[in-house]
Amino acid sequence: MKNTLIVIGIILLFLILYFLQINFFNWFTIAGISPNLFVIFVLFIALFGGKRIGIPLGLLMGLMLDFFISKKIGVSAIMLGVIGGLGGILDKNFSKDSRMTIILMTAVVTFVYEFGMYILNHFILSSTIEIIPFLKIIMIEIVYHILLVIIFYSLLQKAGYYIEEVFRQKKILTRYF
Repeated sequence: MKNTLIVIGIILLFLILYFLQINFFNWFTIAGISPNLFVIFVLFIALFGGKRIGIPLGLLMGLMLDFFISKKIGVSAIMLGVIGGLGGILDKNFSKDSRMTIILMTAVVTFVYEFGMYILNHFILSSTIEIIPFLKIIMIEIVYHILLVIIFYSLLQKAGYYIEEVFRQKKILTRYF
């Protein structure tokens, strides 16, 4: 029952984030660059829910974003799936209790996502490679994501531990003779 409620909550949160991404954060840009809330969302779900939840969620969200926004289907899905897997790997190797660790994870994941999107779009759309504008976009987006994580850290951590409690239950069957 709790799993179903959390999945419904994640779907509702996706819709809210989509609304915020499209409408609200277009007004609050830094040098014309708005944050990608889905990268942060998939990272936190993967950190607290594991790869088993993060990868399918990233793929599903990416496909939905590609259908709604993108020029090519599958590019965001691939990269958000990678972010889900990377979040699960980072969960195994680092602590989620430190704010600085979460900030560094956010910076790394943002770089991986943007770099992967840039490379995939270069091969699919045959665009030219421009290093300086690309580095500017990555740096501004990393700063933006870090600021959002700092502001919403306690809320994300509380929700994350609840998700972790529900999805990572120890299911041990014992026999009493």
